[in-house]
Amino acid sequence: MHRDAFLSDSCPPMGIYETLYAFRDSFGQFMGTEGTHPWSQGFPLTTQLEGGPPLPSSVEVSWEDRFYPKAWGHPRLREAIAAHYNDFYGSSIAPENVMVFAGGRPGLFAVLAFLKEHVQVRIANAEWPAYLDLLTQTETNWQVVPSNAENGFHPPNSAYFQRDGLNARTHLLPVISNPGNPTGHTRVDAELEELMALAEQPKCGILLDEAYEMFHHSRGVSGMRYVQDLDNSNVFLAGACTKGLQCPGIRVGWIVASKHNIEVLSNFSSFGMGGVSHPSQLYAVELLERGRVAQARQAVDDHYSMQRARYGAAFEDMGLRVATGDGGFYHWLQLPEGLNARELNQRLFKHGAAILEGTDCDMARPHAKDPEYVSPYASWFRFSFGPLLPETFESDVAILRQVLEEYRADVRSGS
Repeated sequence: MHRDAFLSDSCPPMGIYETLYAFRDSFGQFMGTEGTHPWSQGFPLTTQLEGGPPLPSSVEVSWEDRFYPKAWGHPRLREAIAAHYNDFYGSSIAPENVMVFAGGRPGLFAVLAFLKEHVQVRIANAEWPAYLDLLTQTETNWQVVPSNAENGFHPPNSAYFQRDGLNARTHLLPVISNPGNPTGHTRVDAELEELMALAEQPKCGILLDEAYEMFHHSRGVSGMRYVQDLDNSNVFLAGACTKGLQCPGIRVGWIVASKHNIEVLSNFSSFGMGGVSHPSQLYAVELLERGRVAQARQAVDDHYSMQRARYGAAFEDMGLRVATGDGGFYHWLQLPEGLNARELNQRLFKHGAAILEGTDCDMARPHAKDPEYVSPYASWFRFSFGPLLPETFESDVAILRQVLEEYRADVRSGS
């Protein structure tokens, strides 16, 4: 430890990275290297999918692109993002409703960092691990909404907007991933329309994270379809090139919101971010070409629906409880009684594999004052089939089946 460190010690790595570091220490290599099985990680295949469009191999950069980028994003990319929502979801947003960030996470962080004190966030008990870090580091006031087997890990919309015990000054901002990470549950059609109507009520808003927008049988699901008056709302919609557009490495994401809220975020960028790489933004413009996106939506749904179905059937055959929805590229699974995900991971490490432990997805952890607190997700885990090639299916299933059988046998024998 540095004897006089100036930086805070209250900034641990996100839960997924804790798993990755533990895996490296146990297996001796980083996850993702040859011979490893990245079931814990949330990224898609970055190669062309069957029936999908090719991924651009280059982007032309002019002398103008070596200037400082604009704080709110490249005009061509803002126009492309606005057109994406208008073309596919029938909205009427303007480029001025769009702010470009270096990936999805900085956009989410910026929204939470600039919330006023009287805004309370509502978030499901089981959500993406990084939300916990974002909420903690921004010192956001948040309350957990129950998300469990009893409600199918799919809390009703109304649960995010209940005002019991609140004073009249408090405003509510649900933070929801849709399709959900880690559970895959998706709000669509009438349920999504109801959610957006609730978010546009007075004293309400929403931060809707649509990173997995294309990973659903509807081939694209967005709350923007149902927003009635964006410029007079506190609707914040987050998107990115990371998942459906298969390009996490270019680090391009965005927030769609009212023009006033976008102005606040761009003011932050002017001193806190400095804009986003022009070459990356121009690459994203190519990814968002309308015909290309239409082809990608079809291919993404075909490939990942196939993977979801066959992995789900294999997991059920192993005796795991499958509580996954119909979106995203994860399975949300429960181990048989007496087994826990942490021990499972320790055993998987020896085979070059890892899962994301359910406890890392527990948004109630910092709020648990009881030292005896036990996460309700100790026996749950998230399995990612996002980066897995179809031809690894048999070996993936064989490894997990073997480890589970050995684990069960050890528990029965008391060893």
